[in-house]
Amino acid sequence: MIGVASRRALGDGRWHFQHGPIDCIVAADGEARAVAACFEHAWQRFRGVLDELVGELALLRVDQSGAPSPSGVVARRMVDACAPHAHDGRFITAMAAVAGSVADELLASFDDAGVVRASINNGGDIALRLMPGTSFEVGLCADPVRGRFGAPLDGRFSVAASSPVRGVATSGWRGRSLSLGIADAVTVLATSAARADAAATIVANAVDIDIDIDDARIVRAPATAVRDDSDLGERLVTRHVPPLPERLVAQALDRGAAEARAQIRAGRIIAAVLALQGRWRVVGGIDATLPRAVRPELVVA
Repeated sequence: MIGVASRRALGDGRWHFQHGPIDCIVAADGEARAVAACFEHAWQRFRGVLDELVGELALLRVDQSGAPSPSGVVARRMVDACAPHAHDGRFITAMAAVAGSVADELLASFDDAGVVRASINNGGDIALRLMPGTSFEVGLCADPVRGRFGAPLDGRFSVAASSPVRGVATSGWRGRSLSLGIADAVTVLATSAARADAAATIVANAVDIDIDIDDARIVRAPATAVRDDSDLGERLVTRHVPPLPERLVAQALDRGAAEARAQIRAGRIIAAVLALQGRWRVVGGIDATLPRAVRPELVVA
């Protein structure tokens, strides 16, 4: 049962759209009539998105290396975002890009000259519309669960309209995602939220160590034991990471940074910020501001 889509005004000009697992904060600035009309357009589009995805869920949960193409607009966007990673020979399903793809779809409703800035934040994966002279501030939190309850941010960065970045997504073992790696959080910047979402999954998976050799205290479990409908099947996902020696934290971040650089070279992402146990790596063209408590640990890779 997925229930009925609902919306409510947040009192600061933003709206909250919710339907089953889809949970979006929608914001826009500009000419009042244009903004109001676009909010309504986005709401009407939102109401049907989940049913469309559920109708093709079986196709979206299989390995994309040999999956048939779905017919829905959002579903095809998911597949397109994940296809380059499948072509690399990696296991990935279209579900790796679901949140970002939904955000991109709703953002299209704000394609109006009267709207100078808009954002769709779908559970932390963000699609952006930025007209010249505008920008958008993004907060960084190494523990997404803690961040959802109002904990102080670990850092922030700004996306200017002059930047090609129009999508931001985060993955890691601590948040809503299931991850094969041990990153607390990996935030990826790309030209769309769907592309950022898919790549964040790949880079977060790469932040890892050799468990049998280096640290057997890391707890992993089959994905289906965590969520019985997981698209990851019996693959082992991370459930607990104990405090690690600095050399292992550095090793894991080195592997993640190497993957992020490969994704940048392939033209799939623009930048990434990796976090693991108080250590950070920033890869690519982003000026991230981190608090003094963690600034000494910042390494630009």
